[in-house]
Amino acid sequence: MWKERLEEIRREEKKYGADINGGVSEEEAQAFVKAVKDELGIDLPEEYLKILKTVNGIEYNGFLLYGVDEPLLKESPNQHINGLIDCNKVWYENEWQKQYLFLGEGSISWYVYDLNTKRYCELDNPSGELSGEFDDFEHMLDKMLEDALL
Repeated sequence: MWKERLEEIRREEKKYGADINGGVSEEEAQAFVKAVKDELGIDLPEEYLKILKTVNGIEYNGFLLYGVDEPLLKESPNQHINGLIDCNKVWYENEWQKQYLFLGEGSISWYVYDLNTKRYCELDNPSGELSGEFDDFEHMLDKMLEDALL
């Protein structure tokens, strides 16, 4: 379902002469995996990386999916990318938030991967209280895109 929602966003953006980002190359993906490990000490979830090969981050209607940080890209993206590494460095200023890999955000939510439980979660922003859990990243992305389209 997330692919259909992504295409709906792409159609909306084209109405205004814009386009969402394409996916990253295998070379860019591998450089990103290494950079995340080097900078954050985290093994990137394969499910998230798979999505980045379709769409490298997105910003739409107040919702953000973090992508590959721009210095790691060979070409400029269509949209500005909120880089996963840079964003997580900001969130990691609070010690308790280091149990998560932040993958995106909305106006009242953080979308994260819990490094302890290996689960994808939606957290209330700013309290950090759990407000939802997902079986996999695709279900979480679908929820993000559905909310963005409301």
